Amino acid sequence: MRRMPASSPSTSRPRLAGVLAPLLALPSMLAPAHTVSAADAPLPQLQAYEVREAWRQPIAPFQVAAHTWYIGTQGLSALLVKTGDGAVLFDGGMPQAADMLLAHMASLGVAPGDLKYILHSHAHGDHAGPIAALQRATGATVVSNAESAVLLARGGSDDIHFGDAILFPPVHVDRLVMDGEAIELGGMRFTVHFTPAHTPGSMSWTWNDQREGRDTAIAYVDSISAPGYRLLGNPRYPHIVDDYRRGFAAIRALPCDLLITPHPDASGWAPADAGARLPRPMTCRAYADAGERALDERLAQQRAAEAGD
Repeated sequence: MRRMPASSPSTSRPRLAGVLAPLLALPSMLAPAHTVSAADAPLPQLQAYEVREAWRQPIAPFQVAAHTWYIGTQGLSALLVKTGDGAVLFDGGMPQAADMLLAHMASLGVAPGDLKYILHSHAHGDHAGPIAALQRATGATVVSNAESAVLLARGGSDDIHFGDAILFPPVHVDRLVMDGEAIELGGMRFTVHFTPAHTPGSMSWTWNDQREGRDTAIAYVDSISAPGYRLLGNPRYPHIVDDYRRGFAAIRALPCDLLITPHPDASGWAPADAGARLPRPMTCRAYADAGERALDERLAQQRAAEAGD
């Protein structure tokens, strides 16, 4: 082995100084630009968003059709479809609704392990809020499309319209579906229809059931409102209006003997009224027409505002 010559003190010191100089400078480089003092106010508390009471008000489950039950709150829909091979849940409402939904399922004879699929309309906290908790409690397969799966995985953060204002526990999607694909369970087929409007990933679902002794095509159709949305020149969503038009057209074409929506009052339902659950029935075409009129009004308002600038 070749022996290396020892370094003399005079030659090693400059090398050591060259190595230490940057390290000695680190404390000053890392020092905060602002010196904290006792007078600085504490950081603000996190504030959860609040919603209207009707969205949080439980009501007793009621039967919509032979296999279909409403198990949501007064103002937010959650539908349970019971089949011979297990159950399917559509939407869930707010994040705090998980225990209520499990209790409602139990009252209808559906154990946690009996829930096989969780389907949803769109990835906002007032509809997808309890999905993560329900998925853990039941082991059910969560189904979504690619567009909504991204927002579900982020727990609603960086939403195109709401930013981080409507957060919920993140959800892992187990199965992605394409437009027109069907989920089958116990002899029933649940077909997804992409209806982009309220969100780019909005989905509506149709299935056949029996109501009052007649075959009934049930359509669970997603929201089509645009609350505070920027419809003109939206850099995050340049073709938002085109997608709304496409969503309206898809909704008009749905098989739709009985319409239900994530916000039940939007389609004429009054879930809390045991004497008249559906005082103002609405067709899918009428629902889409009303949504398009509202969109056109908002567009006119935003064009007028731009012209006035």
